[in-house]
Amino acid sequence: MGKLKAGAFSISLDGFGAAPGQSLENPFGVGGMVLPAWMLKTRYFHKMIGKEGGDTGIGDQLAHRSMENLGAWIMGRNMFGPVRGPWPDESWKGWWGDEPPYHTPVFVLTHHARAPIEMKGGTIFHFVTDGIEAALERARAAAGDKDIRVGGGTATVRQYLQARLLDEVHLAFSPVLLGAGENLFAGIDLPKLGYSVVKSVPTEDATHVWLERR
Repeated sequence: MGKLKAGAFSISLDGFGAAPGQSLENPFGVGGMVLPAWMLKTRYFHKMIGKEGGDTGIGDQLAHRSMENLGAWIMGRNMFGPVRGPWPDESWKGWWGDEPPYHTPVFVLTHHARAPIEMKGGTIFHFVTDGIEAALERARAAAGDKDIRVGGGTATVRQYLQARLLDEVHLAFSPVLLGAGENLFAGIDLPKLGYSVVKSVPTEDATHVWLERR
């Protein structure tokens, strides 16, 4: 059985994984695009959106590594899109166009049922209405021996941390302060939950830190 991981999750120095005011125009909230700035400049990201070039340094290597050996993804409703409440129609299919970067089954946590969406490149979005453990059970069945990545957003990573279900967490601390938004660590005692720092890699654009659960 593979690991349950949060990989390359961008966060501010004061612990925020998103700024306030997420919308179609501001996927990370107003002013929140500073968080994944390290990722956006990599060759990996450029290739993902069909562009040439991009940085090939340590950040690019870590971005690639975060996508290795994945057999399924789990994400929250907010990461899937800006639509809130009951689905008004079937038109919204994610931020990523016809061919999302996942290429695996993706299990979206939501309170509102919706039929699966099959996309180009092997991505199938499944909508799970009965909680994080049900989503994990389905993801494990889909992933087989491969790993499962919890993509976000912040609230989803928090839930899996608090339940002690995440085996590994790779945080990319961007050198910025947000002051408000969705805080990953508020009210969470990571050592008490069994998490400790096992590795850190400083780069010019972000400091990468890995946590593992004992």
